[in-house]
Amino acid sequence: MLLNAVIIEDERNGLINLKHMLAEHCEDIEVIGDADGVESGLRLLEDPDINPDVAFLDINLQDGKVFQLLNRLTSIDFDIIFVTAWDQFAIKACEYSSIGYILKPIDHVQLIEAVARVRPRKQGRTQERLQVMQQYASHPNAFDKLSIAALDGIHFVKIRDIVRFEAEDNYTHIYLVGGNKITASKTIKAYEDMLAPFNFYRVHKRHVINMNYMKKFVKGDGGYLIMDDGIHIEVSRRRRPAFMTQLRILQEVL
Repeated sequence: MLLNAVIIEDERNGLINLKHMLAEHCEDIEVIGDADGVESGLRLLEDPDINPDVAFLDINLQDGKVFQLLNRLTSIDFDIIFVTAWDQFAIKACEYSSIGYILKPIDHVQLIEAVARVRPRKQGRTQERLQVMQQYASHPNAFDKLSIAALDGIHFVKIRDIVRFEAEDNYTHIYLVGGNKITASKTIKAYEDMLAPFNFYRVHKRHVINMNYMKKFVKGDGGYLIMDDGIHIEVSRRRRPAFMTQLRILQEVL
């Protein structure tokens, strides 16, 4: 399926390079317009003849942040891929909101992977994902919602409602309070890194748990956890010492 794309990038060489890489590696992408700033980008995206499926957006533009542009649009029905220099905070915000990003200098493999994850208009829920991203950017310590790119669409869940994660190859099953399950197209390692500050812990190569839902830890050679929903989760021998330390820290906090 051919996808119409726009690029908003204030560095001329960066714009030319991205166009060249898209032409060489992403034959299903057709660039139909470009701009170099907030104001020119707004004019581009408000042009009724421009109807992109995806926008490649540099975060820092010559006349402001690209979010100033996005916040002025009445609706956003195209997907977004941010193009940015290394910025740990921005990358984390993208991860929490399931918004695509590629790092400068652009790697063609990362570009291909980002394009492959572009969602059709109605399924993309881009505006909601941007709200999650900006919530995290504004209040990272009070952040409470996660956007999950799943096999059946985009889900928005409260972090406190996630009981545990279970790995299966490159997919992750996410179990929620009430018994619902979401299968995400992201590795469990990504969720481990993302949610460590929120009291989630990896107890086994296949399992990351929300420690708030532990009911009992059964000691012994085959040590395992009993969760509030009655599920037994193995604690691997290698991870057990660090897990016991984490348990002691949790007990001191409580």
